[in-house]
Amino acid sequence: MADPRQRVPGTDRVLAEPAVAAAVQRLGRRLVKEAVHAAQERARAGEISPADVTAEALAALPKSASSIRRVLNATGVLLHTNLGRAPLSAAAVQAVQEAAGTTNVELDLHTGRRGPRGAAAISALLDSVPRAEAAHVVNNGAAVLALAATALAQDREIVLARGEMVEIGAGFRIPDLLTATGARLREIGTTNRVRLDDYRAALGPDTGFVLKVHPSNFVISGFTADVPVAALRDLDVPVVVDIGSGLLHPHPVLPREPDATTALRDGADLVIASGDKLLGGPQAGLLLGRADLVQQLRQHPLARALRVDKLTLAALEATLRGPSTLTDNALRQDPAQLLRRAELLAEALTAAGVPACSQLSDATVGGGGAPGVTLPSAAVALPERFAKPLREGKPPVIARLDQGWCLLDLAAVPAECDDELRRAVLAAS
Repeated sequence: MADPRQRVPGTDRVLAEPAVAAAVQRLGRRLVKEAVHAAQERARAGEISPADVTAEALAALPKSASSIRRVLNATGVLLHTNLGRAPLSAAAVQAVQEAAGTTNVELDLHTGRRGPRGAAAISALLDSVPRAEAAHVVNNGAAVLALAATALAQDREIVLARGEMVEIGAGFRIPDLLTATGARLREIGTTNRVRLDDYRAALGPDTGFVLKVHPSNFVISGFTADVPVAALRDLDVPVVVDIGSGLLHPHPVLPREPDATTALRDGADLVIASGDKLLGGPQAGLLLGRADLVQQLRQHPLARALRVDKLTLAALEATLRGPSTLTDNALRQDPAQLLRRAELLAEALTAAGVPACSQLSDATVGGGGAPGVTLPSAAVALPERFAKPLREGKPPVIARLDQGWCLLDLAAVPAECDDELRRAVLAAS
């Protein structure tokens, strides 16, 4: 009897199959060839039939040539840093697709000459925050802070309250960033209390600017005192305010979260914010404020190294000018509707033999926004054993583990994804 391994189709034959050839055009020859070889090895080992090699190879292929995969965020953290923070709106996604090819990113179509890079995004930003005289965009919030420290305080002092010397994720510390630019820190106050007189006493001929940093991932409570931006407006040095999470205006759901419009109204000379947090857009560092200071930063040599690409500019403009973002939609959800969705999902899963129940839940903003604030939500509770197969599924579902349960919190899951979530659970059972 002939060895069945001899019936395993050759690589060239499989690659010539129309569906496989189409995959090569979409994903590249190397990636597809690796999937074919893996399927052939499974056939030689007797795990699959030789006739199934082509189908097995196709089933193993990813949707794109990138290893970054779309996931369903069922953690209850709206802006999960490990999951890319804010999901882009449909308008922003369309703008990115349009900008992916050859674009007019630095071309004035009316004159045919070189135009200012990112002018449309800057215009959209200024339209959104009319109190700002000028604006600039770099690649993230830390980059704006580094640019400000370098341009305004290199070999000089930055006055900063001790309670605002923040460390965020992955061990990143604001003081380390500032001193790396060549600036010196003048720490004032104590961990829990700082007064206006502390700021006044610290000012001198070497002061580059006063910096206020929103302690975005923690809350100090009890015997505390801080100095609001409005009280600093009469100081004879620039006041730079890092609001962190990126709100451009006050938000009714997050009344205590700082925003750019209010900070500028209260007297901030420069405001720093992130684009991929509560703004709901792409990763970007936003700079708003006095025209002379913004121009000074824009013209600094470091600004070129920190500039954003055409995809970011396109997504940012569409976020600012387009419809409500997915982040804002999630913030404004009706808790009763979330609970009803959880009940319907749990009922459907139970009917299919999956042990599931609905329950109330608490979601959070995440991404360095609204520390200590909980948002009423709802979740589907499954046995903890579901977490790993859900995470490895297609699409991956990232859940929250809590006291032996695998919770699928719906706060960051759009309602139109509920059926997809149900199918993912069934596939993991």
